[in-house]
Amino acid sequence: MNKLAGKIALITGATSGIGESLSLAMAQEGANVILVGRNIDRGREVEEKIKKQGGECAFFSCDIIEEENVVKLKEQMREKYGRINILVNNAGVFLTAPIELTEEKDWKTSFDTNVKGAFLMTKHFISLLAENEGVILNNSSVAGMPSFVDGKGAYMYSASKAAVIQFTKLCAKNYAKKVRVNCICPGVVDTPIFTNRDFSRFDDKIPMGRVAKPEEIAKAALFLVSEDAAYITGAVLPVDGGMSI
Repeated sequence: MNKLAGKIALITGATSGIGESLSLAMAQEGANVILVGRNIDRGREVEEKIKKQGGECAFFSCDIIEEENVVKLKEQMREKYGRINILVNNAGVFLTAPIELTEEKDWKTSFDTNVKGAFLMTKHFISLLAENEGVILNNSSVAGMPSFVDGKGAYMYSASKAAVIQFTKLCAKNYAKKVRVNCICPGVVDTPIFTNRDFSRFDDKIPMGRVAKPEEIAKAALFLVSEDAAYITGAVLPVDGGMSI
């Protein structure tokens, strides 16, 4: 416990799914968690849940695909907290379609949310992180890994998540002396992002024979943002039950 005591952790897409689990886990480890998302009602619910468990947190409504919003958020963070130790670029969308039916607006939405959002947050927060030898954790996906070629309609999602992996490696190499930058690649996770709740369709694709719980992804993330991973940067960690093998 208290692996993140005294740390200030900012998590985008913190209002549900993996983001919510990450927020709860980091608060339980002593971090002061900044919840960032667009859904105010869900953000307040997560904020209240953490506070009831004795954790420190605050919710900030922000659409991170607009640069002016990210600039304003950074100003708020510097004024209120003075520093950031951990940035988790978790916000993402899961849009799929056959290539012939893929619409340009959906392609743009995928890259704006999954890639542009991470880029803008990194661009504007990396100076704050560098002041404190901070950590960035990007949430990609097994679908973005070179071994993944099974997604019949995953063109938008896979391409955007592959971009996150490469973005992670470049940032890790160029900021290695000041900021650690790593990436997790979850497989299939039981979150609201899946409208089809019949997960049995994945049984033959996952060697471990089951989908992940959000809490299991959070545990891997905790390792990479903690001092236990102090000599790790540029890592791309599958958390997928063997799906990427």
